[in-house]
Amino acid sequence: MSVVTSDIEKAAEVLRAGGLVALPTETVYGLGADAEDPAAVGRIFQVKGRPPTHPLIIHIGGADQLDEWVEEVPATARLLAGRFWPGPLTLVLRRGRRVPLEATGGLETVAVRVPDHPVALALLAAFGGGITAPSANRFGSVSPTTADHVRAELGEGVDFVLDGGPCGVGVESTIVDVTGEAPSILRPGGVTREEIEAVLGRPVALPSTSHVRVPGQHPSHYAPRARVVLVEPEKVIAEAEHAQALGQQVGVLLPPAFADAPVKAHAVVTVPASTTAYARGLYGYLRELDRQGCDLIVASLPAEEGLGLAIANRLRRAAGPRLSP
Repeated sequence: MSVVTSDIEKAAEVLRAGGLVALPTETVYGLGADAEDPAAVGRIFQVKGRPPTHPLIIHIGGADQLDEWVEEVPATARLLAGRFWPGPLTLVLRRGRRVPLEATGGLETVAVRVPDHPVALALLAAFGGGITAPSANRFGSVSPTTADHVRAELGEGVDFVLDGGPCGVGVESTIVDVTGEAPSILRPGGVTREEIEAVLGRPVALPSTSHVRVPGQHPSHYAPRARVVLVEPEKVIAEAEHAQALGQQVGVLLPPAFADAPVKAHAVVTVPASTTAYARGLYGYLRELDRQGCDLIVASLPAEEGLGLAIANRLRRAAGPRLSP
């Protein structure tokens, strides 16, 4: 979907006035504010219902701008930025003076990336600054991959929505901490662990916990209204049919190996064999099962390699203990 220049200019004006703009990226839609305006950044937390200690990602227009936002850029960070920007990779670095603490959750580290979407890049160029933009949804819920998702969930909380069509990657960026001696992946995402290791020429850790807070680390995140239960692939059908027989409205994310098997459930989505296609469609599938009135979703984890690692991460957090009763 093409976005006219006047829409880009209007969105930039909204940002300059301290407003919030929903913008498309290659990963998910973001809820954008002027990264240097503490009041505007504060509105993001209010609209999302996000705890103020949860840091945000600052989007910039190019790798050549990185030095303006961080204290120092280690060689590893430059190498990764040079290879993957624009793209779904976020780097965690030491905060520069230009970055308000409101955007970092009070931390002295900041998460930065360059989005790989023509509309986002055009907006960044027109605005001329950094845009703080977490996913454009209520905190903890399923991330939006279309402009309609944003409108349905946030409504008038957003001052302007830039519709750039469906997101191409469909899951959030990979977050890599490059503040220490060895880089580590704090959140798997659109750039795979294997791709990062190939560029660096060494293994990269994926710690289960980290002293550095970054987006997407809450035990419950990316969650639909329906409760999510994860089982082994061969047990998905039996688990779903058992719950359906007990009177629940069951939605199924059916593994591709069982695509031809009949399933007695309220709603069934057969997931693609391609992890690229699965990642692109994941949040849409969860939203659709919610829309169809499911109160339980039964799913299994894909092999945790390539984009399967990010999909498994999102499903585990969708199945985590809920933020509120």
